[in-house]
Amino acid sequence: MPHGFQYLRGRLHAESAPLEKIAHRFGTPCYVYSRAVIEHNFKRFDQAFGRYPHMVCYAVKACSNLSILRLLARQGAGFDIVSGGELYRVLKAGGKPAQIVFSGVGKTAEEIDTALHSGILKFNVESEGELDILAQRAARLKKRARVALRVNPDVATETHPYISTGLHEHKFGVEMKVAERLYHKAASMKGIEAAGVSCHIGSQLLDFAPLLEALDRLLALALRLKEAGLPIRYLDIGGGLGVPYRSGDQRPDPAAYVKHILAKVEGAGLEVIVEPGRSIVAESGVLLTRVIYRKTNGSKHFVIVDGAMNDLIRPALYQAYHRILPIKQVNEREATITADLVGPVCETGDFLAKGRSIPVVEPGDLLAFATAGAYGSVLGSNYNARPRAAEVLVEGSRAKLIRKRETLADLIRNET
Repeated sequence: MPHGFQYLRGRLHAESAPLEKIAHRFGTPCYVYSRAVIEHNFKRFDQAFGRYPHMVCYAVKACSNLSILRLLARQGAGFDIVSGGELYRVLKAGGKPAQIVFSGVGKTAEEIDTALHSGILKFNVESEGELDILAQRAARLKKRARVALRVNPDVATETHPYISTGLHEHKFGVEMKVAERLYHKAASMKGIEAAGVSCHIGSQLLDFAPLLEALDRLLALALRLKEAGLPIRYLDIGGGLGVPYRSGDQRPDPAAYVKHILAKVEGAGLEVIVEPGRSIVAESGVLLTRVIYRKTNGSKHFVIVDGAMNDLIRPALYQAYHRILPIKQVNEREATITADLVGPVCETGDFLAKGRSIPVVEPGDLLAFATAGAYGSVLGSNYNARPRAAEVLVEGSRAKLIRKRETLADLIRNET
């Protein structure tokens, strides 16, 4: 992987741009992304398939900034969307409608109409009710809706329960035992083109095993449908491949994962679609923050920074871990403290790290929270009437503002 973030001459850089200068120029808190890392991670997936028919559809929900979507579109990426808003963003960024997959359990009639008019590749249908609405809207608009049936394969995963999606207790997909009946129904419906099956069992998976188990079940279903004489072209196996947030975490290799996929699907005559999000953008980004205060309550140490849960909610929401990188390089002999790193939001749950051993910092010092490119800025809010952070994309030594920091006037722009 390219050096997205590294220490050069004692200071942390994004590629070859010093984060100190970025903080001075654009302020903090601020998200900073490495273009080289995003491109490298996309190509790891895409090139691993070689000549096998495939599509790598980036999961827009991971990070939906227009500049990042445009960057991926220019690399040839497709897109996995879950809302009409994400469709709007992808089209504005230059994404091709014929490379867009629409997932999600709650597509509205308005969103379906817009997607049909746009000519997207397919809808990943998640319920019988959705299939019926799709047929109605397609007939009304004199369109044909291409669909893949999203199956819930009932495969357990070792991940946070909030991002596990492949068990019967979860809201996603249809049960395997009813999938064949629904596919037969779809194939017979006017206005519907039954074209594939799909699944997605969860996110931040560091082990291939559950993903390959789900693939086995999905592929078996696809082959049964094919043997029954039903039209089927796409095998959409979703995303879910994780990234190392902690220094000891293993790093799943997309190329090795794709090799396992190809060994299973060889000869099946199906086009494979994968939908990575986190594994493309997570390691490309950091949240850059500045220390405001230090305080102690008895033996408890707090470092208060200007970034907060409204900027990066993952620690509060998922108990997620992000490594803390001081901007000034330190050595092992320097003094450390064990502290909670917290923000200004008026909630006890407003923390970015708890009980973390860090170098002694002072007000004004800069810190970067690593691996924040996925589910970081995109989950940002205006809680406590806080303007959302700026976003910056780095290419080599150049830093480009790709989202302006919100102003106080922006906070009330749509209110009366």
